[in-house]
Amino acid sequence: MGVQERATELHLSGFNCAQSVLCSCAPYTGMDDRDALAVSAGFGGGLRCGEVCGAVSGGVMALSLCCPFTESRDQAAKDKIAALTVAYTGAFREHFGTLRCEVLKGDKSRCGEYINFAAQLAETMIMNNQKKGEE
Repeated sequence: MGVQERATELHLSGFNCAQSVLCSCAPYTGMDDRDALAVSAGFGGGLRCGEVCGAVSGGVMALSLCCPFTESRDQAAKDKIAALTVAYTGAFREHFGTLRCEVLKGDKSRCGEYINFAAQLAETMIMNNQKKGEE
């Protein structure tokens, strides 16, 4: 099952957009569903206040797990995840016109579209940025 199908399945079963995207990327992040669902639970609904779309947040979490910045002096890793996040959010904003959940949810029927796009974009960016030998 691909990331889009898995994200859709999760969302239709009652999980929020951030949970759906992060869990769908498990083949890349290595995170188990329980932990992914737990860590991303508060990000749905734009951090529950209508700000950044949870699907975007879930995708950034997946990218961060796959391109980690975990050593304070690793400037290359810090720069890489910063650039990936800017590219990811920029691509989503270019496609939908905004990152704000409150605006996007004006047409709530499109949430599945946002989730699918975010999951596929995360997968593509992860695959394009894996270190050689990890593929």
